[in-house]
Amino acid sequence: MRRQACFSLFAVAAALLVGLPQAGAQQRVPSSAGDLTVETVAGGLEHPWGLAFLPDGRMLVTERPGRLRLVGTDGRLSAPITGVPNVAARGQGGLLDVVLDPGFAQNRTIYLSFAEPRAGGSGTSVARARLNERGTALEGTKVIFQQMPTIASNLHFGSRLVFDRTGALFVTVGDRYGQRDQAQNPGNHIGKILRIRTEGGASADNPKIEGWQPEIWSIGHRNVQGAALHPETGQLWTAEHGARGGDEVNTPKAGRNYGWPVITFGIDYSGARIGEGTAKAGMEPPLFYWDPSIAPSGAAFYTGAVWPAWKNSLFVGGLAGQMLVRLSTQGEAVTGQERLLEGLGERIRDVRQGPDGFLYLLSDAPAGKLLRVRPAR
Repeated sequence: MRRQACFSLFAVAAALLVGLPQAGAQQRVPSSAGDLTVETVAGGLEHPWGLAFLPDGRMLVTERPGRLRLVGTDGRLSAPITGVPNVAARGQGGLLDVVLDPGFAQNRTIYLSFAEPRAGGSGTSVARARLNERGTALEGTKVIFQQMPTIASNLHFGSRLVFDRTGALFVTVGDRYGQRDQAQNPGNHIGKILRIRTEGGASADNPKIEGWQPEIWSIGHRNVQGAALHPETGQLWTAEHGARGGDEVNTPKAGRNYGWPVITFGIDYSGARIGEGTAKAGMEPPLFYWDPSIAPSGAAFYTGAVWPAWKNSLFVGGLAGQMLVRLSTQGEAVTGQERLLEGLGERIRDVRQGPDGFLYLLSDAPAGKLLRVRPAR
């Protein structure tokens, strides 16, 4: 469980500023591909969570308290976009991920994941909506998925959204912290990876296993906050919060069980043992794990031409670790790790590759930033 620092009045005021880019700050950092420049594109974002590039190069950014903004190519922030669903902005909850429909250029449809306030608690939900031509409002906002059951918890919502190559939408949902044993119960949506249709409902070619909810793709997950498709294979890769020393990278397959909380490389925050060990028949071990934990969040594969040596590397943000991690890959194996930006002191919430081939990051803070990583000149 990652506890957020209390907001100061100054930070909240800064986060609510509209139209001030607060750009220009730069820092030079080393890497295996040469020195990098990390520059601030925009500031004054209150706990930004998810980032998506529009075809014209502008960016949609979610703020956890429930705001969706456009960020111009010059770093200027829009006023909050209207039509966003109400969110339970408590603890780790709020407005979470954003992703464009594969046909966005024609239909202007986007999808949002969020902690939905409900009678008796909250749960992770997904909504679809149309971004109007001016980029000022969402129209026809409709909830297409609700995690069930509703839980009285403000923790472990997930949640990343990733389209696969068939047009189905992967949705990661957490175990809600106090319900971790339910991650092994396929009769609910607690601690699962789901795969749904864009209009709602389960994808037709999901696993058909007796006792499984039809939306379920895989079970036994704790709190997946990083997810990306491999650019060559189309396989989903995920980065998952473990407990102490149990953060994982997985490649979730249909109908498989990824072990939480029966197998894990982590221990409880109290120091107590969790589960039965690190392996068990019928449960999938992680491809890679972090000990100590870094609290992994957003993830993206690199496919650009700016850093050819980094092709097919998986970049993962670290919250508690305050870093950007580059994992080199070969097939479905992690072959190396490089820790970047450790001196910035930023909690990295999301990672995206921009159309210019640079990396774009969101820093999780009361006055968070949109950062760009490029080669130093």
